Amino acid sequence: MSTTYGFTKKYLTKDEKPCFPVMGEIHFSRYRADLWEESLRKMKAGGLSIASVYVIWIHHEEEEGKFDFTGNRNLHDFLETAKKVGISVFLRLGPWVHGEARNGGFPDWLQNKCDTIDLRSDDPAYLSYVRRYWEKVYEQVKGYLCKDGGPVIGTQIENEYGHVGGYRGEKGEQHMRTLAAMAREIGFDLPLYTATGWGGAVTGGLLPVMGGYCEAPWDQRITEIEPNSNYVFSHIRNDSLIASDHHVDETVTFNQDDFPYLTAELGGGVQVTKHRRPIATGKDIGAMSLTKLGSGVGLLGYYMYHGGSNPDGKLTTLQESRETGYTNDLPEINYDFNAPIRQFGTISETYREIRLLAYFLQDFGDDLAVLPDDIDPEFVKPGDTHTLRMSIRHDDSHGYIFVNNYQRRLTMDAHKGVVLEGKTARAPVVFPATDIESGEYAFYPYNMKLKNAVLVSALATPLCKLSCKDEDVYVFYGDKDPQFTWDGTPAKVMHLSRADALSAARVTLKDHQEYLVLSDNFVWEESGTLRVVGGEETIIRTFPKLSKDVLPSDFKEIAGEGEFTVYKRSQAKNNANVQTSVSFVQSTKTPEELSEKLVNSCGQPEILKGDEKIYEISVQYARENGKGRKEGYDCILSFDYACESMELFVNGRKVNDYFYTGQKALFSLGYFAFPTKITAVLHPLHEGDHIYLQEWPKMDDKKACRIEAVTLTEQFT
Repeated sequence: MSTTYGFTKKYLTKDEKPCFPVMGEIHFSRYRADLWEESLRKMKAGGLSIASVYVIWIHHEEEEGKFDFTGNRNLHDFLETAKKVGISVFLRLGPWVHGEARNGGFPDWLQNKCDTIDLRSDDPAYLSYVRRYWEKVYEQVKGYLCKDGGPVIGTQIENEYGHVGGYRGEKGEQHMRTLAAMAREIGFDLPLYTATGWGGAVTGGLLPVMGGYCEAPWDQRITEIEPNSNYVFSHIRNDSLIASDHHVDETVTFNQDDFPYLTAELGGGVQVTKHRRPIATGKDIGAMSLTKLGSGVGLLGYYMYHGGSNPDGKLTTLQESRETGYTNDLPEINYDFNAPIRQFGTISETYREIRLLAYFLQDFGDDLAVLPDDIDPEFVKPGDTHTLRMSIRHDDSHGYIFVNNYQRRLTMDAHKGVVLEGKTARAPVVFPATDIESGEYAFYPYNMKLKNAVLVSALATPLCKLSCKDEDVYVFYGDKDPQFTWDGTPAKVMHLSRADALSAARVTLKDHQEYLVLSDNFVWEESGTLRVVGGEETIIRTFPKLSKDVLPSDFKEIAGEGEFTVYKRSQAKNNANVQTSVSFVQSTKTPEELSEKLVNSCGQPEILKGDEKIYEISVQYARENGKGRKEGYDCILSFDYACESMELFVNGRKVNDYFYTGQKALFSLGYFAFPTKITAVLHPLHEGDHIYLQEWPKMDDKKACRIEAVTLTEQFT
């Protein structure tokens, strides 16, 4: 029997029971098809149960009537991969999606009909094109709906409709209803139909989903912007920062009491624009996520969770730009987003932060989902650095206290000797006094039922439950003295430092045992075996000790460390006399000589201005992998550079580009079949350029245009 999904006014349901999933966005058409499985496994290992995906119209019908669902545009194969991995899928069908895509995802041929067709309306001519496109999409999706035992559990209709384009009021509501009815008629028979609800967008009665970002790179200012309200516990669901370059309505068009508080676009990072380049850190996303939990949210949905690259266009490049009538210029190819999983599949600190919450929600989300939030009605201003921000989700007997003393780019007051009190129908549960420092955020349980035990209070945050062969082990983390207080016989607990918790992955292997694996990189399970990403030497720590049946042959036990067993993997070199290495030199060729000899992502000549610097990067490999990506092996280049933007070319074709932010630029050699020569074109950054940077680089004669270092890191799985 297939799984059923639904919702109440307070929470989502799965098989008619409360559930609290974590969802993350990955765009199949913006990533290599042969790497989908690995990426979906990484997402699942991060605690996600749902992958959300835009189906971007221009990626599939760039030329009118010529549909392309091949290669990395093959939705059918992506859904088959998701089914294999065991992760659900939420399709975001559009037809307009935004997604920093050209024309918001509309093909040029459709956009050019705007003089004769009323786009994003009930105009029959427009609806006929939408129907034709969605019927082609359904051909890819058929057989993969949850009612058929497939991974697809829901769909989002349109995006930001009535907020960013489209109609408001009854005309807009009717269009949303028309699109939803058309989708169902075509065959998208799904239990969950959603619509974005922020900024005064209309929803047509569909399940509204909200968002929240740590910054606003679409904001047209190049100054620091006001402190972000997403770090304040509040009943306000609308984030006025989203698409603030358009008209923003502070209200919502639906009755919030009728729907659970769900998010589909919590920023897993931010995509920088040419004029505004904030850096989203792991703590930015971690503190914002925790604040949303304390504000009553019932779904953590991240956009983006996995970065990617705009595919090659046939007629044009496929990024959003001012040239196409939008207010922002985006990189031509790079859609890294500072996401938890970066553009080429590398890990980020944000992945670890989200995993802390995702693991908790996997094991205890059904409990949290039913608990209402209790927030002080005295609204704390985001710029208030003095007031300690707290919220409680509780019923009459138990709950969780949320504390956030973090506000992005501000220093908060420290609070000494804070005594937390958990609310119940009787006397409050009083915690031991504790200090809460600037930048600290956490949540603490009280009267938490752990199998046959009751944890009265603890100054530690629950991470997960490990189902071990002898008994269940409950894992907590934090850097305070946890001071566990029990009613009755204590449960078996493990307490980790926050640093160790950030490196902790949970896997179930073929011996049917759950393990906690501490690693600096990705860890996941595949066909019952352990997969670990690392370098020439890789150290992992596991609890419990790996049995002989599941110990990977390339790892050797080297030590014990408290309750953990330490293992080491060393990679043998193919040729001891040859080291994988990288070097770079400034090219002897001038921009004038290279102009029009290099081409962009749709094969058009790249016109250089003449003030660029050109560098040639050479890579020498120790391993025989130059003819293609070797499974389980990659080389990551890291560019320490300073300029306005940098473009990379392989065999004369642009393969990636970077807007300078102050971060190092990452580039996967394996993603491009291990090239030995790369050309880098750097465009100069000048003092006074109309750009917001958090920190400006050192200038030489009032400009910056240089590569300072290129390093290479080998990765093994």
